[in-house]
Amino acid sequence: MIALILGGGAGTRLYPLTENRSKPAVPLAGKYRLIDIPISNCLNSGVRKMYVLTQFNSASLNKHIKNTYAFDNFNNGFVDVLAAEQTRSNMNWFQGTADAVRQSMKHLVNHKYEHVLILSGDQLYQMDYQQLLEDHKEKGADISIATIPVNAKDAPGFGIMKVNKGGMIKKFIEKPSSDLLPKWTSPVAEEYQKQNKPYLASMGIYLFNKEVLIKMFSDYPDANDFGKEIIPNAINSSYKVASYAFGGYWTDIGTIASFMEANLELTENIPAFNLFSNTEKVYTRARILPPSKLRKTSFDNVILTGGSILHDASIEQSVIGIRSRVEEGTVIKKSILMGIDRYETLEEIATIKKEGKRPHMGIGKNCHIENAIIDKNCSIGNNVTIKGGAGLEDTETPVYCIRDGIIILKKGAIVQDGTVIGNAVS
Repeated sequence: MIALILGGGAGTRLYPLTENRSKPAVPLAGKYRLIDIPISNCLNSGVRKMYVLTQFNSASLNKHIKNTYAFDNFNNGFVDVLAAEQTRSNMNWFQGTADAVRQSMKHLVNHKYEHVLILSGDQLYQMDYQQLLEDHKEKGADISIATIPVNAKDAPGFGIMKVNKGGMIKKFIEKPSSDLLPKWTSPVAEEYQKQNKPYLASMGIYLFNKEVLIKMFSDYPDANDFGKEIIPNAINSSYKVASYAFGGYWTDIGTIASFMEANLELTENIPAFNLFSNTEKVYTRARILPPSKLRKTSFDNVILTGGSILHDASIEQSVIGIRSRVEEGTVIKKSILMGIDRYETLEEIATIKKEGKRPHMGIGKNCHIENAIIDKNCSIGNNVTIKGGAGLEDTETPVYCIRDGIIILKKGAIVQDGTVIGNAVS
């Protein structure tokens, strides 16, 4: 089995986090990136041959993969980047998910494999792909699609599968309207019946037999998307398309709201996504960071990563990224700090204060940060309020954006002393 991980397009719904990086390169849980999730799932499943297909804003993603996933000379595994490229036979960039895989197939000719596993680079879940492969073989499938049970409220946002008792997919509909849903229920486990989740939604995870994938590309040379074209064509033809019912935690991180929710859920006492598993480890770049240093700081449901310096602050239900710096008297609630790429030296900080052009990187004294995402390398002065909340209109300025009531400070933003963004603190 060889895995192709899709790097995604422009990621407009995750803007401004995708202003200078691709979706899979967006930081997660303070120390990881989204791309670490599918790669870690592959490694934990024994899948050692992976290609990451990139096109948009891919420099930081390429650098992360190069610096993180290096196999030794005694292992035939790899994680390689396949960037969209113009050739003499094809002058087009990737036109969609299927077209990206189609254009990349020529790079697989020197590898021995029977199955192609196609994954998304911006989802949060833990799955054993060997179990998916075993289910695929047991059903004698040509194609398997990982599905997850959803309720009537969520179903219109997904591609919904009509599955028979044998687990084979007979029909497919893309984002059905609510009035059509009664016709699209499928047999599900008793626990999902009790939860009123009778609809099976596609997770965007596909397993193809090699020959089937090659033939489908030949039969449908103009099909650019798996979900909208390749999969419906396969179901409507003679191919055996199976549903692999996945019962674990899964979320598609496609919007600022879903990104915020997924991160803050990790701060719960027992989160649905387990970062502390001995077997389903999440791998990322090994940084040489000092331990975090805390002075008179209170925490409640916080993820704290390495190398941070926190002085006399109060932090609740938040994610504190690498090398974060927070000064005394500051309150942080329901927020994500992505951290800082490098430490400013004491000499640099002294020079910055003397010049007075900007605060040093980090968060200054007596600030209030709530319902906010602070992207990397931001400089926030003293007595600053950044407070998101319901009722705030979507806005964009050179310094910040507001999306779904969440304030996102752009990467490298400078916020001077006394600034108020969003709702004032009462």
